[in-house]
Amino acid sequence: MFRQIHENPDIYTIPVVLPNNPLKNLNCYIIKTPDENLVIDTGFNQPECLEALSNGLKELEIDMDRTTLFLTHLHSDHIGLTNHIATDKTRILISSVDYDYLKTQHDENFWPWMEEKFYREGLSRDLIELQRKVNPARAYAPEYLFDAETVSDNDVFQIGGFTLRCLWTPGHTPGHTCLYMEKEKILFCGDHILFDITPNITMWRGVEDSLGNYLESLKKIKALDISLALPAHRKNDMDVYDRIRQIEEHHDRRINQTLSIIREEPGLNACQIGARMTWSMRGKNWEEFPIQQKWFAIGETISHLDYLLKRGLITRHDENEIIYYTG
Repeated sequence: MFRQIHENPDIYTIPVVLPNNPLKNLNCYIIKTPDENLVIDTGFNQPECLEALSNGLKELEIDMDRTTLFLTHLHSDHIGLTNHIATDKTRILISSVDYDYLKTQHDENFWPWMEEKFYREGLSRDLIELQRKVNPARAYAPEYLFDAETVSDNDVFQIGGFTLRCLWTPGHTPGHTCLYMEKEKILFCGDHILFDITPNITMWRGVEDSLGNYLESLKKIKALDISLALPAHRKNDMDVYDRIRQIEEHHDRRINQTLSIIREEPGLNACQIGARMTWSMRGKNWEEFPIQQKWFAIGETISHLDYLLKRGLITRHDENEIIYYTG
């Protein structure tokens, strides 16, 4: 199943189902031209995703031998099926930053480091063990690291005579990249801007201030002339500049809430702070959160703590291997 959303260029979207995931689906975008095509993102490495994507590409008569596959960022719901749909002749593009990070994720020490980090931030060993089997970043990733051509900020390439510019927008991932068609005023947002949910901003190994990077990236996109913004998930039914303002206000509230919690109860760890924050989980309290959602929530809490630490508004100290925060 596919839907055309723009003419000249001909842009289509294939809704790739994401089973048992609150995101519901991935919007895979396709630019189709007589000579060559562009496919943006893939879906999880799951049979249901592969069936939806393959059927859509078949209905659109997309020849992957004449197609560039652009991956906006390294998350498994965007790259999981790369090895399944790409041929030897498919050109695969991804930011150099995220591709380097992908290489580290295939290192045997990556996930043990992440688990130890979350343990030190207050997550129990039992929950860490549980998330190994259900964390989609691990469970639905590509089976092996694919070969790719890397791109940098402001690199341009053409598809059928249409020019696309790569815009590095770090925050959601270290090397998240949007695609901008300046003449047509079209932005492929990836997960940088979503319209009815807020993109998850988490901590990353080797990144000092993910949230600060993200907020700067929003300013970068806000300066563009955009008439059509195409997000990787769900709808795009409001003005992109209004949505950027809403996201900025959301993080401002979160930063202030995090700071208030620490000042009211100094000496909490990140897991305890996250449990006291407000989350959109349809009436569920912290203890009822599925472990994969709790993992994301703790990661986002850490990104807000890193933001406050970077600006000298809080301090942290270690006690018996656990990190605690004080205002």
